[in-house]
Amino acid sequence: MKETAKLYYADGYVREFDACVVSCQPEGERYRVVLDRTAFFPEGGGQYGDVGCLDGVQVTDTKEKAGIIFHETNTALEEGKCVHGVLDWEVRFDRMQQHSGEHIVSGIVHRRFGYENVGFHLGDDYCTMDFNGPITKEELKEIEWEANRAVFENLDVLVTYPSKDELAQMEYRSKIEIDGQVRIVTIPGYDVCACCAPHVKKTGEIGLIKLVNRMNYKGGERITMLCGGRALKDYDRKQENAKRIGALLCEKENEIAEAVERLKEEQGRLKSKAASLRQQMLVYKAQEIEIQEPIVRVFEEELTGNEPRELMNLLLERGARVCAVFAGTDVTGYRYVIGSRTEDVRPVSRMLNEKFQGRGGGKPEMVQGSLSAEKSLIAEALESL
Repeated sequence: MKETAKLYYADGYVREFDACVVSCQPEGERYRVVLDRTAFFPEGGGQYGDVGCLDGVQVTDTKEKAGIIFHETNTALEEGKCVHGVLDWEVRFDRMQQHSGEHIVSGIVHRRFGYENVGFHLGDDYCTMDFNGPITKEELKEIEWEANRAVFENLDVLVTYPSKDELAQMEYRSKIEIDGQVRIVTIPGYDVCACCAPHVKKTGEIGLIKLVNRMNYKGGERITMLCGGRALKDYDRKQENAKRIGALLCEKENEIAEAVERLKEEQGRLKSKAASLRQQMLVYKAQEIEIQEPIVRVFEEELTGNEPRELMNLLLERGARVCAVFAGTDVTGYRYVIGSRTEDVRPVSRMLNEKFQGRGGGKPEMVQGSLSAEKSLIAEALESL
């Protein structure tokens, strides 16, 4: 089969075109349509394939193999028929913005640090770049400013097809052995790179470049980037969140970080005070509980965290021979802790677990576990010991 003529190389801004259906083959519940020519860019280089329609039939993905471009559709198209293709231009232009932004950022990183972009993913919501070296938070901010200067300069994005001799003399990124003609995309002063994807004609069309996240990845750095409309939507979301938080805190939007810090400090003081009060409450509660033989039983719904163990220790200090504290309710079940300064309490835990399908264990002086049963039945079981 003859290779598909690629209209996007002649003009990346072609939104509609006419073509003839060369073949249409079923594949599962879908069809793979081959045209004699197309403006649909296929998946490749970290970028998803174009979407759109052919005579109103949805194209959900585009792939390439051996120079032939396959359009994935959910309806068959008649072979030999001439069809009218329409790209989803909003999706295509968004990807052009991201991809051109990636070239600028990768070019800056390569020039400043000598790092290579070893992994690029252009998804529907975000774009990531993996560099084989570390980049600090401060350096990332400098890269972002420099990248946006390239946008403000509204530079021409140049596409050339150098000869093999010319390529041998050129310095460019992604310099690997490629069969056939190599396509070079140049953003003057910022980047020269081999690339097969459509790009914007001028850097000003990118609109804005925001580097929104960085993380260590395989010894290097993974950078998340948003360009153009994606960056604007991200700003809108963050501004709306800032307004809502500011209103809740009765603070100006540009002062909410300081307000949250003050709130966090106040929360810390209150948590410390609450913990102190709860500790005092446990002491008072322990003083009010009658020390009975052979086992002091305590059922408390409100005990949290390590409080059951703390209450048990307070009661043991008061002279309890064995103390069992149960935190919870008949509905939710109980967490328990049982301890003694003189007795082996493991048999008590085993008995409770066997009788009430509980689980837990520990050392001779203390056991912990959980079970589900009514308070009265638990108390009755303990009284039988």
